Amino acid sequence: VQLQASGGGLVQAGGSLRLSCAASGRTFSMYALGWFRQCPGKEREFVSAVNWRSGSTYYADSVKGRFAISRDIVKNTVSLQMNYLTPEDTAVYYCGADTSIGESHTDITYYSLLDQYDDWGPGTQVTVSS
Repeated sequence: VQLQASGGGLVQAGGSLRLSCAASGRTFSMYALGWFRQCPGKEREFVSAVNWRSGSTYYADSVKGRFAISRDIVKNTVSLQMNYLTPEDTAVYYCGADTSIGESHTDITYYSLLDQYDDWGPGTQVTVSS
């Protein structure tokens, strides 16, 4: 699966941004799409994910109540609406695709694991100024 993220930029604290990720290729094999972020010198961390088939959503505690993930199964896109942004949200955001066939998981632990995702797109920079 090929992924292309867009929508990053510079925003003031308290503001909003909407990221989008377009998927192409073997989209029929997608089990989940997730957003991760990475700051310089730090590991990539889970932000949010959506089960592509059921639409169930999952969020890291740090973004719960502020971010909302959604999917469009016709356009093969996943979006991340980010509200009430803080400088701590500054990072490069990556979209990943889990193409596990035959899986069925409802625990956020599964969706938050970096290794579950097989394909990644180039990241998009989000910078939140104070």
